[in-house]
Amino acid sequence: QLQLVESGGGLVQPGGSLRLSCVVSGFTLDEYAIGWFRQVPGKEHEAILCFSSLYGSSYYTDSVKGRFTISGDNAKNTVHLQMNSLKPEDTAVYYCAAERLSCSHNYNAYAYWGQGTQVTVSS
Repeated sequence: QLQLVESGGGLVQPGGSLRLSCVVSGFTLDEYAIGWFRQVPGKEHEAILCFSSLYGSSYYTDSVKGRFTISGDNAKNTVHLQMNSLKPEDTAVYYCAAERLSCSHNYNAYAYWGQGTQVTVSS
C-alpha cells in the first residue's frame, strides 16, 4: 500500500524557517516523483516544487524561488521541503503527493496524497 506522511508544520514568525518532511512507503523515490502542493481555504491546490530522483527538481511557483528548496533522501524514502524567509502569504496546508516517474504541476496527475500539514506564518 502506497502511503505518504507529512510532518514538520507549525507556527513560525515571518522571516523564520521550517523544514517539512514527506516519508513515503510502499514505493521508492526511483519509481515516483514527489510534488509539494499547498492550499488555503477556498482556493485550489497550488503546485510549489517537485522532486524526481531521475529528472531532478522543478519549481512551479515563482514566489518561492530563492526561499524554498526540495531534496530527497532515497535511503530513507523521504523528501524534504526546506522553507526559509517565510512570509504570511505562505500560510497554508502543505501536501506531498506522488506521481509515477516524472514531475508535473498538474494536481490531477498525482495519484497518491498525504494528509497535509499546517504551516502558519504569523507574528
